[in-house]
Amino acid sequence: MGIKNLSKTINDYAENAIKEQQFKSYFGRKVAIDASMTLYQFLIAIRQDGPGGMLTDENGATTSHLNGLFYRTIRMLEAGIKPVYVFDGKPPEMKSGELQKRTDAKNKAREEMEKAKEEGDLEAVVKFEKRLTRVTKEQNQEAMKLLRLMGVPVVEAPCEAEAQCAELCKAGKVYATCTEDMDALTFGTPILVRRLTSSIARQKKEPIHEYNLKYALEGLDMDMDTFIDLCIMSGCDYTKTIRGIGPKKAYAMLQEHKNIEGLIENLDKKRYPVPEDFLYDAARRLFKKPEVTPGAEVELKWEDPDSAGVLKFMVDEKGFNQARIESGLKRLGNAKKAGCQKRLESFFGAAVRKPNMNKNKRKGKGTKGKGAKKQKTRR
Repeated sequence: MGIKNLSKTINDYAENAIKEQQFKSYFGRKVAIDASMTLYQFLIAIRQDGPGGMLTDENGATTSHLNGLFYRTIRMLEAGIKPVYVFDGKPPEMKSGELQKRTDAKNKAREEMEKAKEEGDLEAVVKFEKRLTRVTKEQNQEAMKLLRLMGVPVVEAPCEAEAQCAELCKAGKVYATCTEDMDALTFGTPILVRRLTSSIARQKKEPIHEYNLKYALEGLDMDMDTFIDLCIMSGCDYTKTIRGIGPKKAYAMLQEHKNIEGLIENLDKKRYPVPEDFLYDAARRLFKKPEVTPGAEVELKWEDPDSAGVLKFMVDEKGFNQARIESGLKRLGNAKKAGCQKRLESFFGAAVRKPNMNKNKRKGKGTKGKGAKKQKTRR
């Protein structure tokens, strides 16, 4: 789930923290990609029409995730982007409630799908099939095998992939965290990129968005501690929330009271009863000190692909067309040349991005509080 409506909250109060980007803008960048989220997107998007539309091998095993991963990774490498894929480890115990909700939703979707089958509603069957889609442990293992054969680094996180991506970004190992889950910002990633792994057609409809944590905090007029509390109050995966207090009300109250403790102390408990299992302090600790491998201990290497290994796995074992895989491998080899080039800023220094305060003034946003003052100083 990530953080409920966090992208809207940032757009409302810190619009300058969001920048529309082009795929080519990431030439020469190293990026940490939330692997499970990306594989899920491939399983949903790469399918034939009608029920049971996922690509499969001759044994009926799903291969949509491998198809998407192979060609989308080649596209990134051809563009001079260096991806590192980060895979989830065990979920934190506090996420059990959210996982149970997902299990309940899955069971309900399965019941609805069976009903749609009985009624012959094929469109509804496809809809519920997508809701039932989950990335399996076996599919993750297959993806890791393919990436290593392609010479692309893989990181197996001890816990949440978003937290590990954020750690790599904070440590300077990569430029950005690439995921659709906004809680990567709550884990402290300096830069979050959404939709980088989408298809070309999808990116034309929904462009890549880059979120800058520093500018978000300034526009929201919050420090990192208060921002984490805002994310918890808005709704995260680790605890329930206070009914009746959504992101907008939570933002206004935290502007006044600075933290959840102060908010609760001044809360009308009859109107907004605080649930006993509102475990905000434990959730706060998870965001501040998640279980990750320290960035300094992670070595990232992009190596030459094992072409023979890729062919054996993709063609012999998974049933992909040999000519197409060989063509992909040729592109992969040529992409090494693009990967050897460097961004101009590596020679001349990185450009400093200045927020457009006039845009916010026209909309009446982002012009109050200490965040706005800092932005005026930079101008």
